[in-house]
Amino acid sequence: MGTIRVLGYNVRSLRDDRRAVARVIAACSADVVCVQEAPRLLLWRTGRRALARDCRLKAAVSRRTGGLAILVRPDAEVVHTEHHVLRRYPGLHVRAVTMAVVELSGHRIAVASTHLDLAPGPRLQHAAEVLGRLNAMAAAHGAPPLLAGDVNEEPGGPAWRLLTADLRDAAAEAPWGEPMTFTARRPRRRIDAVFTGAGLTPLRAGVPTALVTDGDAVAASDHRPVLAEIGFES
Repeated sequence: MGTIRVLGYNVRSLRDDRRAVARVIAACSADVVCVQEAPRLLLWRTGRRALARDCRLKAAVSRRTGGLAILVRPDAEVVHTEHHVLRRYPGLHVRAVTMAVVELSGHRIAVASTHLDLAPGPRLQHAAEVLGRLNAMAAAHGAPPLLAGDVNEEPGGPAWRLLTADLRDAAAEAPWGEPMTFTARRPRRRIDAVFTGAGLTPLRAGVPTALVTDGDAVAASDHRPVLAEIGFES
């Protein structure tokens, strides 16, 4: 069984310590990094390029709308990318899902990064849209689906239940490190996750406290990262 490491991380627009963010990502040695709250305002391209360079990764897809990006190992082949704006709601942030089909060490995977809304109704609607988009891309390219994101809701909520009716909650199935992702300073809620679809087996997942120092986690963002080690089913 081949394996892959996927990191989901809300970096708070790099408004804190960008070098600490890079250290956190580098310490996790991930093959794929799904970023939420990537910079999207002034000099957003410069900030994103600098982060990828500091982490020795390359951008598979990095679109401004929604503040999302997917970074991958330099040797990864990016087969296909998509970016979709989700249903708009007046007065709320524009939400999106960014996706890439990536080939690594002979294995293909359909990866998505998203950041769901704070409002319950839009959050549920967007979760359904994300699932539909990801599953369609995965089927079209014969690749198992994986979703990493800031759900803005804890396990058991409506959006979380919708996602886990179709995908597996990696940290719930194969706990590793610590579960709570928010806030980085006082982690009391699990609102960030990696979800895997058919063809993928979660081997271990959670906040990688053995790899990332508390000092860097707190300095980097208000969220802690979620690292998942995933196996490809034969």
